[in-house]
Amino acid sequence: MQCIVNRRAQFSASHRYWLPELSETENQQQFGLCSRFPGHGHNYVLFVSLLGELDEYGMVLNLSDVKHVIKREVTSQLDFSYLNDVWQEFQQTLPTTENIARVIWQKLASHLPIVKIQLFEHPQLWAEYQGNGMEAYLTISTHFSAAHRLAHPDLNQQENTEIYGKCARPNGHGHNYHLEVTVKGKIHPRTGMIVDLSALNQAIEDLVIEPLDHTFLNKDIAYFAKVVPTAENIAVYISNVLQQPVRELGAELHKVKLIESPNNSCEVYCTPADSIKSATREPALAQV
Repeated sequence: MQCIVNRRAQFSASHRYWLPELSETENQQQFGLCSRFPGHGHNYVLFVSLLGELDEYGMVLNLSDVKHVIKREVTSQLDFSYLNDVWQEFQQTLPTTENIARVIWQKLASHLPIVKIQLFEHPQLWAEYQGNGMEAYLTISTHFSAAHRLAHPDLNQQENTEIYGKCARPNGHGHNYHLEVTVKGKIHPRTGMIVDLSALNQAIEDLVIEPLDHTFLNKDIAYFAKVVPTAENIAVYISNVLQQPVRELGAELHKVKLIESPNNSCEVYCTPADSIKSATREPALAQV
């Protein structure tokens, strides 16, 4: 039987987004505060996902061996380093989170059966790389607070209570929603970016967070006048709102994940290569 195992590692490093062929003004326009000299740092958290057959001892791989390979090939070289200088690959393409994940894959691929690299720059931003050339994924995590009532407009109170239980109570209830927006694109060979991160953050803030935060969804958002604002429907709404703006930034909206509570979350997949757009409930996973 095949199984995927995940190994966690971490390193602390600094980097700077700066291209010598651009002027100081152009670098500032392109990279904002990330262009400041002498750079800035992060406590990176790395997850390496490995695929293999379970052996007679119930293991895919000896994780002690995996730990030593990751340390030898990656973390011992990156920890407490200035990333722009530590690996030759970062001379050509800047060490953005998505590009660091890509290069880590390259360093480990000949030693371990990798299926995914996930790299957290901080708990609100992380990248995934799955070995597909320059293609990568970038996720922004954010939140908003809103109230809603689960009640179909064509049903009476009793019928809605039978379907939605306490969530159908007339005056509604609220949640602190946790939102994850994942975009997919090609890593630029010089900037290392799949999308302008500042522009993406601004689009999410302007089109999702500001309109939805501290609202009663059923009454304040026209879309939910006729659509029951379940977590699934809210995620679909967010995906509909963001798809074209993300495309205009040069990337594709890949996934919207909405965590309603520690017990309930849903995901909507948006890119054409994915299976039929769906929203499935699952327990929310704690982020690092």
